[in-house]
Amino acid sequence: MKWDIVWDIGLVSIGAVAGALLRYRVTGEGYIIYGLPVSVLMINILGSFILGMAATGTTQFGADPRLTLLVGIGFCGSLTTMSTFAFETANLMDAGKFLLAGADVFLNVGASIGAIFIGRALLVLLLGAAG
Repeated sequence: MKWDIVWDIGLVSIGAVAGALLRYRVTGEGYIIYGLPVSVLMINILGSFILGMAATGTTQFGADPRLTLLVGIGFCGSLTTMSTFAFETANLMDAGKFLLAGADVFLNVGASIGAIFIGRALLVLLLGAAG
């Protein structure tokens, strides 16, 4: 039992380090399209897509539930960033760029939810429906 906890902590930690490093690399670039900061948007969509696939892998295809620890909690939890998204949106609002702030909210939330569904569907398509 004691080793299970150590193993679980190790999986979360490995995933978290990998997610943080990818987030650092992508958000450090500061990609902007038409005034909209898209680095965090890209990270949130990618993380949601990966989480959708990982969750479907465990629930529908019998993958080891510890995949959720490594990928879901560790990697995606460290990769995605709601606080930075909120900060960037608030900065747009402070600058009076309300249309861009609205687009930022819509795209981060809508596209991230959409990415969950696309990730699920892609994994089901690739691996087939669980029988």
